[in-house]
Amino acid sequence: MNESDIIIIGSGAAGLTAAIALADHCRVLVLAKGELTGGSTAWAQGGIAAVLDAGDTFDNHINDTMVAGAGLNRRETVEFVIENAPQAIERLVEMGVPFNMDEGALHLTREGGHSHRRIVHVDDATGWAVQAALLKTAEAHPNITLLPGQACIDLITGRHEERYSGSGRVWGVYALDQASGKVHAHVARATILASGGAGRVYQFSTAPRGATGDGIAMAWRAGARVSNMEMMQFHPTCLYNLEVKNFLITEAVRGEGGILRHPETGHRYMPDYDERAELAPRDIVARANDDQIKRFGLDYVHLDISDKDPDFVAGHFPNIYEKLMGLGIDMTKQPIPVVPAQHYTCGGVLIDLAGRTDLPGLYAAGEVTESGLHGANRLASNSLLECFVFGEAAARDIIARWDDLDTPPPVRPWDESRVTDSDEEVVIKQNWTEIRRFMWNYVGIVRTTKRLERAQHRIQMMTHEVEDYYGHFRVTTDLIELRNLLQCAELIVKSALHRKESRGLHYTLDYPDMAAEAVDTVLVP
Repeated sequence: MNESDIIIIGSGAAGLTAAIALADHCRVLVLAKGELTGGSTAWAQGGIAAVLDAGDTFDNHINDTMVAGAGLNRRETVEFVIENAPQAIERLVEMGVPFNMDEGALHLTREGGHSHRRIVHVDDATGWAVQAALLKTAEAHPNITLLPGQACIDLITGRHEERYSGSGRVWGVYALDQASGKVHAHVARATILASGGAGRVYQFSTAPRGATGDGIAMAWRAGARVSNMEMMQFHPTCLYNLEVKNFLITEAVRGEGGILRHPETGHRYMPDYDERAELAPRDIVARANDDQIKRFGLDYVHLDISDKDPDFVAGHFPNIYEKLMGLGIDMTKQPIPVVPAQHYTCGGVLIDLAGRTDLPGLYAAGEVTESGLHGANRLASNSLLECFVFGEAAARDIIARWDDLDTPPPVRPWDESRVTDSDEEVVIKQNWTEIRRFMWNYVGIVRTTKRLERAQHRIQMMTHEVEDYYGHFRVTTDLIELRNLLQCAELIVKSALHRKESRGLHYTLDYPDMAAEAVDTVLVP
């Protein structure tokens, strides 16, 4: 049993922000499933939204967020996050994030759904710069231990105490050390989930390989409620290339004048769908792209910014420009082939403004949560912002309650006395592929009740198979991820079947209209 003061699951923006905020007060252990840079933060291209321009206001940003979220946002959360955004940017500047400047001030760009320029960025690779600065700060602090290569299996609760308790109190997590193959019990006074989303439940996704919904599934199994899991955001413009998977073409390309066109006729079709055209929120643009591809039997659509000054395009999007040139596409002279792909999990573990979940001792921050910020559709560049604000909020609450947080009791070690090594790894691969395919086809951008029921039927069959497999064989990272993916798929489908309307990211042909009242889909274990 390894004891720390605080355990943080995840080494991205939310997890490291919390760790740094806590480290002057207590000993923090940060567990990462793969590399410390393996989460979604490092992949974020666009930037961070904050009101920093004289002509902009908090009310504008709040209104844009609520409009994008189709009224499903919780206003108090939206106000809380947006009003704390400028301080979050300030702290990142202090940590050395080299944001782009313009005549001595932060350079601000604009993205779909925003009424003003308010996105601070580091070229088109903001996430990588933020990840590097946070890691450097965390590594320099003697109270922070960073432990990569740990695949978390299940939260340790009162049920795992040597003296059994039904309290639901979370004491830490059982994690597989990938190098040794041993499972360790990591315990602490409080645990923060910052493990990211569940994007890899879909066949096409911009999410990193490890985005398998581990935190959502673990919290659900431990007894926490989850909310709005049907609200799965699809990014409208992922590069279509058979060799390169998951390469995102940032929203900012459209923000700076990129046009979506039919690849054969050249027709600019976005004005046919929405008066905001290319600057409409993501759900509308993704559905339009999906509709064009399906209606005309296309493999992709074109995103074209070639009418802008070549130096401006190459200078503003250097990483995208370089990547595309390596694939034989010159974005200053020709259009980019793009398709929609799963991009962000707007639902998740239900939290309050202090990052507290339903379970005593368990906090959560970032994409693993449903805080009320995003509602039915996340506004561009609000995601990293949520990580910083809630990472800080959870840390503040833990420090304020420190004297009330008990030290962990003795817990039972991981029991693998009745399992053997697997001789059927093919089962995992087959099920993984199957889940991702039927989720894409049946629970994608446009849904129907019949398709959702087909997905539900397949999930029920696979659940028995995976549970049987899990009960007989030693855990591996692949098995842990498969179990969590299947759990998240079940939660997404259950939530989607429950919502009898179309709102934001949930669009169903059986209920095309939006209901008069916006109601969260809250699932209780």
